[in-house]
Amino acid sequence: MVIWLVGMSGAGKSTIGRCLYSNLKKDKPGTVFVDGDEIRSLFNHDKVDGAYTLAGRKINAKRIQSICRWLDAQGLNVVCCILSIFQDISDENRNIFSEYREIFIDVPLSVLMERDNKGIYQAALSGLQCNVVGVDIEYFPPEYPDLVILNSFEEVLLPEYVNSIINLCERGIK
Repeated sequence: MVIWLVGMSGAGKSTIGRCLYSNLKKDKPGTVFVDGDEIRSLFNHDKVDGAYTLAGRKINAKRIQSICRWLDAQGLNVVCCILSIFQDISDENRNIFSEYREIFIDVPLSVLMERDNKGIYQAALSGLQCNVVGVDIEYFPPEYPDLVILNSFEEVLLPEYVNSIINLCERGIK
């Protein structure tokens, strides 16, 4: 099974995903964590020209999809955190993975810009950075998420978010 956590930069995908992974790993040792930023860094795709253009983002998204497919084919459960701006990839995921659950971590852009934990929104608004999703690349939420989490960033709600994902996936987790 692949659990695909999607949302804009700073929405809390990795935080929720890591907590989900830790919870699943206790009882399901065949669970792995895949983070889009880490994969980008692993392949040095964050350092090449055009890495954050639409074309560069598509390369990274396809690469992550391939890694998840490879892990899924080995019978592993995958918790994947990815910005995921390509609906065609999300649609394809439903057909290529043994089981697939898409979780949309929804946070208004205004909140993300106010929090700006990575500094990318301010850099984009100041003209210091380009190809930022939500600023100069339009973000379209996923069309058919299996679950939407309205992340309020209240740490006390993290277990609730994780439990809602586990409940959604319960039948498919090995």
